[in-house]
Amino acid sequence: MIPKSGYRFSEKIMLQQSQMNMSIRFEVNGRAVEVEVEPRLTLADCLRHALHLTGTHIGCEHGVCGACTVLVDGAAVRSCLMLAVQAEGATVLTVEGLSEDADLTALQKSFRKHHALQCGFCTPGMITTAHALLSEEPDCDAARVREVLSGNLCRCTGYIPIVEAVLEARAAYRKDPA
Repeated sequence: MIPKSGYRFSEKIMLQQSQMNMSIRFEVNGRAVEVEVEPRLTLADCLRHALHLTGTHIGCEHGVCGACTVLVDGAAVRSCLMLAVQAEGATVLTVEGLSEDADLTALQKSFRKHHALQCGFCTPGMITTAHALLSEEPDCDAARVREVLSGNLCRCTGYIPIVEAVLEARAAYRKDPA
């Protein structure tokens, strides 16, 4: 069975034919992968071109815009600044892996409800960054949300609906009181 993203995890994927390629293994969205890459290839390009996970967007390629944000071992990282070979042995979570089924996550539903996206280019990075924040700080306030999301650029929404969406989604990240 081929996962909904369209790639086979059991296959060794050859990104480019070169004697300089390196084989790396890591986990992406809960699945073990092995990829042959050039040492200079970014994680963003590896995810998009080798693994066909195109939810990770590439904007500035300088780590400024946040569109390429993924989680590496739980931390929000700019995948355009990280080399794919640095992911060896790591656990990578992309926007495609946030939901365990076909349904949207509470955070994604909140983004939709609050119209926290327009063109959608920044949305994967915003949602991934917000997921990292809410996973660590489910009781964060609006000032903290703005601070954390300040590294993600959006030219369409004006940020207010994005902050409102993140604040509404906090409840889904809170642990049940004992």
